[in-house]
Amino acid sequence: MSLQSPLPGEMPRTIAQAKQRAKIMRKDLFSRGIKISYSQALERVAAEIGYRDWNTAVARLSNEPPFRIQVGDTVSGTYLKQPFTGQVLAVREIGGGSHFEVTLHFDEPVDVVSFDSFSAFRQRVNVTVDDTGVSPSKTSDGEPHMVIWPLASAVA
Repeated sequence: MSLQSPLPGEMPRTIAQAKQRAKIMRKDLFSRGIKISYSQALERVAAEIGYRDWNTAVARLSNEPPFRIQVGDTVSGTYLKQPFTGQVLAVREIGGGSHFEVTLHFDEPVDVVSFDSFSAFRQRVNVTVDDTGVSPSKTSDGEPHMVIWPLASAVA
């Protein structure tokens, strides 16, 4: 199992995303016979994203602006653990701004089936994400159904 991370050049932008990355890192290392504590994984993530230690990362990441996307934005991320790039077709705020219903059109269809003998491609999806761009729905192995990373805003 490889570390699942944002697309190349993208790193966690929020504390929640950094913590998720630390959990994935710890699980990956454990599968290779390397045992580290959760706090050691947090320190490694902090170093990976360019901070001296986890406390510094927390202080800096908490200053990041909240996740915001709008119609026409170009985004990337993962959908059912498959990387994508695409465009935002619709956004509807729900839960008082804590969640969003988002319609995305992927640049290339994404195969949402992991079996070699069967495929099911999706190019347009409707998802719910929280205010960090991560869906509350998870796959059977605990990964979010959707993670959205804004690339370019349609409004300059």
